[in-house]
Amino acid sequence: MTGGEQLAQYLMSGLTTGSIYALVALGFCLIHKATHIVNFAQGDFLSLGGLMMYSLLHWAGLPAPLAFVLAVAAVALVGAALERLAIRPAKSRDAMVLIFITVAASMFMRGIFKEVWGKQALAMPPLSPDVALKFLGATFTPQNLWVLGITLAAIALLSFFFRATLTGKAMRAVAANPRAAALMGIDTDRMVLYSFALAGALGGLAGVIITPITTLNYQVGVMMGLKGFASAVLGGYGSFTGAIAGGLALGLLESLATGVVSSAYKDLIAFVILLAVLFVRPGGLLGRAQQVRV
Repeated sequence: MTGGEQLAQYLMSGLTTGSIYALVALGFCLIHKATHIVNFAQGDFLSLGGLMMYSLLHWAGLPAPLAFVLAVAAVALVGAALERLAIRPAKSRDAMVLIFITVAASMFMRGIFKEVWGKQALAMPPLSPDVALKFLGATFTPQNLWVLGITLAAIALLSFFFRATLTGKAMRAVAANPRAAALMGIDTDRMVLYSFALAGALGGLAGVIITPITTLNYQVGVMMGLKGFASAVLGGYGSFTGAIAGGLALGLLESLATGVVSSAYKDLIAFVILLAVLFVRPGGLLGRAQQVRV
């Protein structure tokens, strides 16, 4: 394989994983905008998306398109349930307390996943026949194209939702100033609920499209969630554009660095890259560092 072909292979791999990081990072940003907290259960939404898709395909025998929609919808409901049953009833409004609630929810969800689906690795078929494709020397499968295409479609739909619908505009208003939004008659609690549901849907979507390429088990989303969080920080935490840019950048840098160094250090490389960038630009790629007076 020539140097150009290797580069094309690294770029395809990086764009595929970077798209997943971007979807997870968008989920983090949605909840941060609505509540100013970090939802550490976001990676578990990814796990649940893959596991639900597996169950609907193999246990329920549903066709792939219907299983796809139901799996994403189920994870969206779990996201809404997390807000309604755990976040909203919390007596403390302290962000740190709410973050620890999401950590506890993450551990609880993984325990449930392990009991229902077990510890063994599960195999999920791709969304279309698995045949080898080549482009500019890079070898890939149709599932890679599904990942890229569905991610682009999700980003476009999310952008349309926030810019062209009343609910999307109301969610943006709550993110900008909850008190002013409430005074204007917007139901802020409902908008926060919708934010968790959307974050769940994005996580579930990421799980459905990536697990045919990677392994599927009850904790597959842990590392993906951490890298999605790293992508959100890398792009500028709280910025939707930054989340997308951060996810793609992290995926590409991780893939290139893995090819140059070693795949054994793949997970380490991602966080080293993150730390290096934040040392140079603390606000992330598209964010601005905030100065706080003490």
